[in-house]
Amino acid sequence: MSKTIRIGTRDSELALWQAKTVQKQLEHLGHKTELVPVKSTGDIVLDKPLYEMGITGIFTRTLDIAMLNHDIDIAVHSLKDVPTLLPKGIVQVAVLKRGNVNDTLVFKNNEEFLGAKEAVVATGSLRRRAQWLNRFPSHTIVDLRGNVNSRLQKLKDNEWNGAIFAAAGIGRIGIRPEESINLDWMIPAPAQGAIMITALDEDEFVKSACAELNHEETEICTTIERQFLNKLEGGCTAPIGALAYIKDEEVHFKGVLLSEDGSKRIDVTRVKKLGEHNDMAQFCADFVIERGGKRLMDNIKNATKKTNVFSTKSLTEDQRLLFNEKVVAESTDFIKISLNRIHPRFLRNEIQNVIITSKNAVEALTTNFSATELQFKNIYCVGRRTKRLIEKKIGKVTHVEKNAEHLAKYLVEFIEGTEVTYFCSDLRLDTLPAVLEENHIKVNEIEAYQTKYDGQKVDETVEGVMFYSPSTVECFTQKNNNEVIAFCIGETTAKEARKHFNDVRIAKVPTVESVIELVNEYYT
Repeated sequence: MSKTIRIGTRDSELALWQAKTVQKQLEHLGHKTELVPVKSTGDIVLDKPLYEMGITGIFTRTLDIAMLNHDIDIAVHSLKDVPTLLPKGIVQVAVLKRGNVNDTLVFKNNEEFLGAKEAVVATGSLRRRAQWLNRFPSHTIVDLRGNVNSRLQKLKDNEWNGAIFAAAGIGRIGIRPEESINLDWMIPAPAQGAIMITALDEDEFVKSACAELNHEETEICTTIERQFLNKLEGGCTAPIGALAYIKDEEVHFKGVLLSEDGSKRIDVTRVKKLGEHNDMAQFCADFVIERGGKRLMDNIKNATKKTNVFSTKSLTEDQRLLFNEKVVAESTDFIKISLNRIHPRFLRNEIQNVIITSKNAVEALTTNFSATELQFKNIYCVGRRTKRLIEKKIGKVTHVEKNAEHLAKYLVEFIEGTEVTYFCSDLRLDTLPAVLEENHIKVNEIEAYQTKYDGQKVDETVEGVMFYSPSTVECFTQKNNNEVIAFCIGETTAKEARKHFNDVRIAKVPTVESVIELVNEYYT
């Protein structure tokens, strides 16, 4: 044991405490050691939150370089600061027994502000920020950086109500203020409270020496937490919490993913027998991803990217997953629908010919009447999806066309009788009734639903807009005068779009998915 093990560490008080803890344990086993303090980028750059610097492993990179240069033999880290993927040639050789896993609120005066609508709390952690805002959405979060001592001093110097710290950090160096409480409702960072040692994979002597310090239970739990983090592709830039613990030969796990502002939250819990826990992290990550986690992570990753495509109809999670990676899409419903009450007198006499041009009209009819009351001899409609819905809820469709103009031309030639009942919106195109009336076919219009324009101003970075009806085009142009590429669901929509835009493109089939395919073709 003649080799002196050089222990690399950051030079903050907490980092030195952790390194000295490792040093004592190694020397207790009979090894010679030497501390080698090294400054990290995370200690030097104090004017930006960690998550804005876009670097994972900001506290570990300098030590990694020192190790690869053979300037140190081992590095001691707070495990929560270590990237889930280590640099090539560097391995985890030990995890010490875990300390307090909780986050702690250090407050001024008293805790009464927790019940107040307005309060100011400081933290540099995106995870803590998101969970706090999820619980206290009206509070204000301010950034707080620096080592533990400097952060406590900043709390004293500013008019903040409180600040959040890792309980292990302020506890280990003995500076936890009396005015503090553990936040047991806040799920900690993966591996919070654990100290980890890394070494070069080629250094068998050091690996063997440090292996004696490893605490198996802590290693099992922190490995699950970090695998969960890795599966979600998170790091310092994502609000992810995870905690595993062992009780009665069972592994208990809880994890969380939130949006940056805390408004969206996805939780997962799981219990497995010890020894049967190897798939726990994968299962829990998949659970989160399948319940909207993929979209949340994409939103976080794209936060610095500008929206380049806007959909005038809200997109589902499955539809969002279809976009090319170059597309940063935003969506909202530009058209809001309100179903009308249809008076029973309209159905007292048998209606021979009915025209339905949208699914909204179908919903209005089936909301007002039972299927047995909706007995029509001939039903004419626009669109295959509308046809499927009619035949599912009302009855057989006599004829379907892809747009209103084509349907009008068909009816002029083939309609039985000279009168039709048209269930429509308060806002509808004139083409169909105009063509029919010009050809002496009487049109009885019944307002089945109302259409409300609810558009918004889109960002100047938007290059393309997805339109699904002439109404969405009209609504968009009321609030925007951008020259954009109009990706249209069909010819009728494209006809309206050509009045406003030079570049108009039409989907191969009238579906949202086909419009997305059209967008992807442009960005390929």
